[in-house]
Amino acid sequence: MISIDDFMNIELKTARVQSAKRVPGTDKLLELRVEIDGKERTLVAGVAEVYAPEELPGKKIIVVTNLEPATIRGVRSEGMVLAADVDGKPVLATFDRWMPSGKRVR
Repeated sequence: MISIDDFMNIELKTARVQSAKRVPGTDKLLELRVEIDGKERTLVAGVAEVYAPEELPGKKIIVVTNLEPATIRGVRSEGMVLAADVDGKPVLATFDRWMPSGKRVR
């Protein structure tokens, strides 16, 4: 269990996927370019088994923005995409309405 203060330290924000491409040499990873409040970031997401790169641009997703960057398969990832695990496959957390990027999710 964590406190509400600990949870509030996690920075969740809305992001718009600008582009997506496969990470070479992997079956599960996509390199996403996302826009968060006017700034672009690169994220590596393990969603390639479920999502084709061409279906992601324009989607609004939820991203953890205050994680330390990590290099995954040679790609610097500057955050983490939120997804549910459904029968071992990721389903992206998205919005059912238009949502500007960079808004805090809580």
